[in-house]
Amino acid sequence: MPVKNRFAELHSDITAWRRDIHENPEILFETHRTSSLVAEKLRAFGCDEVVEGIGRTGVVGVIKGKTDSAGKVVGLRADMDALPIHEATGLDYASKTPGAMHACGHDGHTAMLLGAAQYLAETRNFDGTAVVIFQPAEEGGGGGKEMCDDGMMDRWGIQEVYGMHNWPGRPVGSFAIRSGPFFAATDLLNIEFEGHGGHAAKPQETVDTTLMASHAVTALQSIVSRNADPIDRIVVSITGFQTPTMPFNVIPQTVKMTGTVRTMSAEMRDLAEKRVTEICEGIAATFGGTAKVEYHRNYPVMANHDEQTNFAAGVARGISGECDEAPLVMGGEDFAFMLEERPGAYILVGNGDTAMVHHPEYNFNDDTIPAGCSWYAEVIEQRMPVG
Repeated sequence: MPVKNRFAELHSDITAWRRDIHENPEILFETHRTSSLVAEKLRAFGCDEVVEGIGRTGVVGVIKGKTDSAGKVVGLRADMDALPIHEATGLDYASKTPGAMHACGHDGHTAMLLGAAQYLAETRNFDGTAVVIFQPAEEGGGGGKEMCDDGMMDRWGIQEVYGMHNWPGRPVGSFAIRSGPFFAATDLLNIEFEGHGGHAAKPQETVDTTLMASHAVTALQSIVSRNADPIDRIVVSITGFQTPTMPFNVIPQTVKMTGTVRTMSAEMRDLAEKRVTEICEGIAATFGGTAKVEYHRNYPVMANHDEQTNFAAGVARGISGECDEAPLVMGGEDFAFMLEERPGAYILVGNGDTAMVHHPEYNFNDDTIPAGCSWYAEVIEQRMPVG
């Protein structure tokens, strides 16, 4: 079962769709043009049902197989949103929107699932129903949760769900997957220190917020080095440090910090939330100030289900000849919300020797398209075989 010949025939069309989406990136839930393009193509392919506005700007297409003896329904998901990054690729089809680019390959994911949808609508060589899911706001907006909260799984009776992400550094068209926890929980920090501002020449008359916040930046790493089990995994990163103004001669009244915590288990997530609060409040009190900590639980751990992972890996091996065990990824992925509602699996497909995702020089590799489309289509045909 190599790459399907139909996707070699469609390759130029799918590439054109991908590059059009790349040239017109849209962030978070503002995927209005992309969503309209997706819906228009799904209708042109002859999908049995196309619904827009699921999860605000998500699109769902329904494709019925030749038969439906067992009432099986399988979902396939792709994300559509771009990132707030200024593109530096110099491509002919580079982003026309300043400050926005498809730096994670969601343009490729969308195009590959559209290609698979066209093939499935043409052939319908399966017993059941395929539901193609085009999701906005994966990059921090929780679009997957919004689509689930809109009742998507129950509305279309989805029983299993599968997703895919391109991966730079892996050979083009190769696959990797792992069962169980795969992508980390990603939580967000907003921390505000308050002291007593004053003249920089008279620090003894102030409660210095920059001093207490600086101590906190260092002390928060003790969660990783001294609180967490070394066998478990946790990342604590302070990514923003802001004073109200930037004069040379003022000790500020307040300092704000932002950051993120990445964990792979519920226990470590609970520990991180507890210790971040204790450390910041304790350091602030030591210096005579106060700290307000907002710990926002964002994406949960994305965990693949065992049976569906084994199945997805088998499909991948049939296309590329092998499927490696993927490493744990400390990045987040809101497909986690869909896997909390239904069993399924998420797989990585090689993007070749390109810049890493979220880099301004990244670009999705169009040579990946045939393998990615074939995997999507084979998931449907093999999970719901005719006869």
